[in-house]
Amino acid sequence: MFAIIETGGKQYKVTEQDIIFVEKLDCEEGAELTINEVVAVSTDAGFKVGAPYVEGACVKATVVKNGKGKKIYVLKYKAKKDSKKKIGHRQPYTKIQITSIVG
Repeated sequence: MFAIIETGGKQYKVTEQDIIFVEKLDCEEGAELTINEVVAVSTDAGFKVGAPYVEGACVKATVVKNGKGKKIYVLKYKAKKDSKKKIGHRQPYTKIQITSIVG
């Protein structure tokens, strides 16, 4: 059984007990989370696709951790102007564990 969920503008294929990194959510560590934006669900009975979301389907998850990703560096450079600027960025994320899929 798997589901395709949408969160943070991205879609993820998840099964039970999966651990995924999603865009930062406003939840504390250890909190229960319900995701209602389920695009598709595959069960033993068949495959359901929503338009845009599947009616009555939801994915329950637990927040494991909030954090920041690895630092990436961006270099802005203008030729012949003696101008360059180095900028660093760390993308915040939320690590969640899927506990159950209802659908």
